[in-house]
Amino acid sequence: MPRSEMKYRVAAIGHTGRGDYGHGIDVAWLEVERATVVAVADADKMGLAKAAKRLHLDGASSFVDYRKMLDEVKPDVVSVCPRWLDQHHAMVMAAVERGIHVFMEKPFCRTLVEADEIVAACQSKHVKLGIAHQTHYSPKIDVVKKLIADGAIGDILELRGRGKEDGRGGGEDLWVLGSHVMDLIRMFGGEPKRCYAAMMQGGRPVTGEDIRPGNEGLGPLAGDAVTATFHLESGATGYFGSRRGAGGGDGRFGVQIFGSRGVIEVLTGYLPSVKLLQDAAWSPGRSGAKWRNVTTAALDEPEPLKPKGGPLHPGNVAAMNDLLDAVEQQREPKCGPIDARATIEMISAVFESHRVGGPVDMPLVNRRHPLEMLAAGDWKQVE
Repeated sequence: MPRSEMKYRVAAIGHTGRGDYGHGIDVAWLEVERATVVAVADADKMGLAKAAKRLHLDGASSFVDYRKMLDEVKPDVVSVCPRWLDQHHAMVMAAVERGIHVFMEKPFCRTLVEADEIVAACQSKHVKLGIAHQTHYSPKIDVVKKLIADGAIGDILELRGRGKEDGRGGGEDLWVLGSHVMDLIRMFGGEPKRCYAAMMQGGRPVTGEDIRPGNEGLGPLAGDAVTATFHLESGATGYFGSRRGAGGGDGRFGVQIFGSRGVIEVLTGYLPSVKLLQDAAWSPGRSGAKWRNVTTAALDEPEPLKPKGGPLHPGNVAAMNDLLDAVEQQREPKCGPIDARATIEMISAVFESHRVGGPVDMPLVNRRHPLEMLAAGDWKQVE
């Protein structure tokens, strides 16, 4: 379906010093042909002035109160930019309740209660919401899906993912970077049906006394190591792990898809490194098989696409265009509120499994924050 020539009026909400403007969730709109940035809101006045200059706006289009901006400007779309999680629910709900479509930084929100409210509001108001899981929008994803459908690695048996495992390793890594990995595990392995997980602090299981407010408004948090297993609807098993200081960095940040005949490795970003190993033993050094480069053109061919702006910027632009396409085509975005809630459900399931000390079925019955409950001494399984 051809795209319309309509110009969508876009406003941005940031908060300098409290998540700022995420990974360029404001300026990426300047490269979307169907969009015109008409206003910006930021509770920090100095940050607001800088954002207005960056977005080519004047003082009349700049607001300290984002709700006032939404009421006076009445944009078609709002970009919820801050990385800090504690503001997402209020900002998104303010837009959705006014019938304004949303593009937002990840992670989605702090709890399943918040996620459920956002999903219900989007459905009730017929509002479209897209989230910046950039890899989800990569043109390489369709190539990987076709390789899997064509049997390049046989039946999928396992999906293994890790965060960056820097100073945030463990619970914070699960939140901040694990959301991308959870999205990929679910994309290739299907809906999670059960989770069994453990959280460690200094080599011992996390207790309620370990729980502290997390960085960047993440809410209750603990653990310098996390391990989680997910049973997926496809019959495959998903794994996520993170240990503080283990030093994986960008080189391990992604997911490896292990099949009965080989392995596909997908890292993160709009045009991530993707490798294929066609070897049932999963051992190139032993079998003689070699890792092959996967591009949008063909196996072992140079990548023809040369997007500008680093690994995240073109993914944001692609996601924004998809959101506008979803509005025009009356469909859900490629990564919409249901997908965003699913990543929060997987993260929450890790916390909930640790809280009750055993496996938990998904979707979770308990919609409260499990670590908040653990801090209060509540170990009981929610019926």
